[in-house]
Amino acid sequence: MDLSYIKKIIKLVEHSGVDEIEIEEEGKKIRVAKNRNSTGGYAQPMMQMPVYQPVQAPAPQTTAPSVPAPQTEEKPKSAEKTYHEIRSPIVGTFYRAPSPDAEPYVEVGQAVKAGDVLCIVEAMKLMNEIESDIAGTVVKIAVDNARPVEYNQTLFYIDPA
Repeated sequence: MDLSYIKKIIKLVEHSGVDEIEIEEEGKKIRVAKNRNSTGGYAQPMMQMPVYQPVQAPAPQTTAPSVPAPQTEEKPKSAEKTYHEIRSPIVGTFYRAPSPDAEPYVEVGQAVKAGDVLCIVEAMKLMNEIESDIAGTVVKIAVDNARPVEYNQTLFYIDPA
């Protein structure tokens, strides 16, 4: 299964009434689920739907998140702005550029369009391009290059255009 096929499956589940789908081809299985608490035969899902939520910064957090954020992560300072969070759809290693000697995909202050590649998250030797789902300006890159990231961890803060 190639990455584009997996992305199509994720979008299909995201925009449908289906909560979960499991596909097996040539001995390879993939399961995409909207609900993290779904019951299945797996101890841990292979892939989860990304969750994108705008944040009011700086706003005190009133409820505990389902996935704890690292202690060093700070939201951009602003009294009135609402930033859009781009979160990791998978567990893996965060890379800002397509190769070690290449320029980063984006920098702080750079304008991006919906569909622009922001980074790569490597999972099990598979390079997953993470794209912006909105147009705007990159306000903060929340993860250092070549660092591990968790599912649903904030990678970028985008100021919507």
